[in-house]
Amino acid sequence: MKRLALLTAAAFVVVSPKPAEVQAVAEMTALEQLGETLFFDPNLSLNRTQSCASCHDPDQGFADPSGAVSTGADGIAKGRRNAPALGYAALTPERSTDASGHLIGGFFHDGRAATLAEQAAGPVLDPNEMQMPDRAAVVARLNEDAAYRRRFAALYDAGVLTRTDTGFAAMTEALAAFERRSSFSPFDSKFDRALRGEAALTPLEQRGAELFFDPQASNCSACHSSGTQPELFTSYRYFNTGVPENPVAASQDGGLAEVTGEAKHLRRFKTPSLRNVAITGPYMHNGVFEDLETAVRFYNRYQSTESEWQTNPETGASYGKVAVAETLSVGLLIKGPVLSDADIEALIAFLETLTDRRYEHLLKAREQ
Repeated sequence: MKRLALLTAAAFVVVSPKPAEVQAVAEMTALEQLGETLFFDPNLSLNRTQSCASCHDPDQGFADPSGAVSTGADGIAKGRRNAPALGYAALTPERSTDASGHLIGGFFHDGRAATLAEQAAGPVLDPNEMQMPDRAAVVARLNEDAAYRRRFAALYDAGVLTRTDTGFAAMTEALAAFERRSSFSPFDSKFDRALRGEAALTPLEQRGAELFFDPQASNCSACHSSGTQPELFTSYRYFNTGVPENPVAASQDGGLAEVTGEAKHLRRFKTPSLRNVAITGPYMHNGVFEDLETAVRFYNRYQSTESEWQTNPETGASYGKVAVAETLSVGLLIKGPVLSDADIEALIAFLETLTDRRYEHLLKAREQ
């Protein structure tokens, strides 16, 4: 296969950089090391049982495969939404408005955190997640540990943990520094290697790539393309795609409107990156679909009224009426033809090539 032949259908000519070109993989800085310690520390949860890694498992694409929503530190509370995977999250732009007036970027499904550091703070204080009551309580936990006191003082100043505002800010800065490490964003998937001439896609994978990037063949890239070098497989924009409710997640979830207070943003959620998508289910903001194939098939409901495409294959039930149809991104959703079963198979094969090298064994495990 020629180096970029697989993507000529969309004239996609990005050459993906080698991991070392994205971020040098030198020894971790002291700040990154501190962030790593904090990321795995269960003492930052109310009853000392849950860390950031509990719901963002590094061995599972920094996602939580345990269910549609994660269980809180008390073992009872449930999150409102599916835990977003943290792989490549550090490359998300801060929340802003683009040239067309659309909100883009920000963190979490609703963009409520403008920066990576704000995102790091969220779960620690969330009453359904790590459940710490306030920032002062978090800083008090840090002060319990003599090693933390030494490390924070060495990086900042001797009094950094004596003040709630500076101590909490320093903690989130360290977590953000760790999440910026290239181990979160290695760009070493089969897709990346193929672009660098280090691997070759199979005919089925190449067919999936052509379908994905060709706007005449599918509408995938309308939302799931960044147009950057390297490709991040998200526009970071917010859309209402009519995802059905999930009984175990938040009901009548307002999405972006809960942040902006604007009715036009009801049920709009940020487009997630598709990197590592094959190993980071369940899918959609509420984890309503267990299988990646279901998530792909779902979009055919907008191209066909046949019952096959109006039915959730996992439950046998109808997808039902679209919640808040007024904000449905119908213009994008109806583009393109109905995908055949063969098309869907090819798209899934391509999406599997977006899996980081360290997780490729998980693909094989799922096939068994």
